[in-house]
Amino acid sequence: MAVNILAFGPNGSGKGTQGAIVKDKYNMDHIESGAIFREHIKGGTELGKKAKEFIERGDLVPDEITIPMVLETLAKSKEKGWLLDGFPRSLAQAEALDKALKEAGMALNYIMEIVLDREIAKERIMGRRLCANDNNHPNHIAFDAIKPVEKDGKLVCRVCGGELSARADDQDVDAINKRHDIYYDTKTGTMAAVNYFKAGSAKVISVDGSKSIKEVTNAILAELD
Repeated sequence: MAVNILAFGPNGSGKGTQGAIVKDKYNMDHIESGAIFREHIKGGTELGKKAKEFIERGDLVPDEITIPMVLETLAKSKEKGWLLDGFPRSLAQAEALDKALKEAGMALNYIMEIVLDREIAKERIMGRRLCANDNNHPNHIAFDAIKPVEKDGKLVCRVCGGELSARADDQDVDAINKRHDIYYDTKTGTMAAVNYFKAGSAKVISVDGSKSIKEVTNAILAELD
């Protein structure tokens, strides 16, 4: 039976890494909100064209455009099951998504939440490095278990040897704080969305994100099995 999961966690919590592990174990689709936008824009869909206008102006894409995009992508993964990562980001989006899922007859089975202190999350963001071949290859200069390896005098991906880079906004404290302000907001932000879905019928998996990658993985899989 297909399993559907909503994944939550602040930037720096390792949500993408854990999502990729869960995806591989259950052969489900790992759906990231940013990838949905890119797919529609690249494909030149009507929704993509509308979204592009907002993105180019630096504005948030309205829910009436975002939610149909998300639903369309989730519907394609109905048989395999999906793990949705990066959406919803607000209470309003949570309420709208919940309503839309029910109207579409799509069950939500699990809420996966990685809990992490804000300051630790910030430190993790500033030390992470992105692999040119796969963003889900974990590399971090401060953690021995996932530290990049050195080759020809420079650090490369510990998984595949690919070139590494740091996102500019990962080194921008103001940008990090802005993202975290949205996530940790329990009134209208992402934490409000988390609490909204926690009150629903889906099983809640809440794990301590300060543990090692393996410990977090084991805690999540123990609840999913």
